[in-house]
Amino acid sequence: MPHIETNPPGSFTWIELASPDQTASKHFYQTLFGWDVAEFPMGSSGTYAIFRLEGRDTGGCYTITPQMHQEGVPPHWMLYIGAESADATTTHAAEAGGKVVVAPFDVFEFGRMAVLQDPTGAMFSLWQPKLNKGIGISGVPGTLCWGDLSTPDQDAAAAFYRKVFGWEIAPGEHDDSGYLHIRNGEQFIGGIPPAAHRNPNAPPHWLLYFYVVDCDASAAQAKELGAALHMGPMTIENVGRMAIVADPQGAVFALFQPGRQG
Repeated sequence: MPHIETNPPGSFTWIELASPDQTASKHFYQTLFGWDVAEFPMGSSGTYAIFRLEGRDTGGCYTITPQMHQEGVPPHWMLYIGAESADATTTHAAEAGGKVVVAPFDVFEFGRMAVLQDPTGAMFSLWQPKLNKGIGISGVPGTLCWGDLSTPDQDAAAAFYRKVFGWEIAPGEHDDSGYLHIRNGEQFIGGIPPAAHRNPNAPPHWLLYFYVVDCDASAAQAKELGAALHMGPMTIENVGRMAIVADPQGAVFALFQPGRQG
């Protein structure tokens, strides 16, 4: 079933777009993925937009504040990883060599979160769910389907995430590419490509993949809507077809079409 009722600890629980132009971002993703938008006022911080498919949450979007802009925060997609206790997991992450960027705090009655940086430099957030259980739908076009960690130190990153989240991180069977697969419990959720495959000029980051039916068509549509194509569309043998895109505001994500060869 594509509907998700709960997201277990260690899963990719939420995704959130930081945009300098929320209105333009909403239009782009509504058109590209067919997302609906629900607005929630946040007082002086403007409104928080929740993206939805079939009435189920797929992610959120907020406007980058002037202070964030001054601090050099770029447009980006933030990955949230589920935690039974944001406080305990933050402590555990710090002990494992991570950096606490924003200490745990309550987001109204929706949940508790923190912003962390892994030892290799990639940022991510924690989400301890309360009223908001996180992403409510998967396995249909327009939903998060994978996450890749772009890091210059694959071994150090893998050791950190194993310690903090209990992930199983290992090469795939009969796979000598150097790519490491991430499994949370019984579910494969992402991977860590070898450092040789990454752009050395890009900061370490988590790259989010969205499921599409036709990668080429979606990439072309994204470009028509003002996005830039950073890579692809290209075929990954025995996996599918993908493209890396920067939306019109500059936030980078990937499109993924499973199973198509050639």
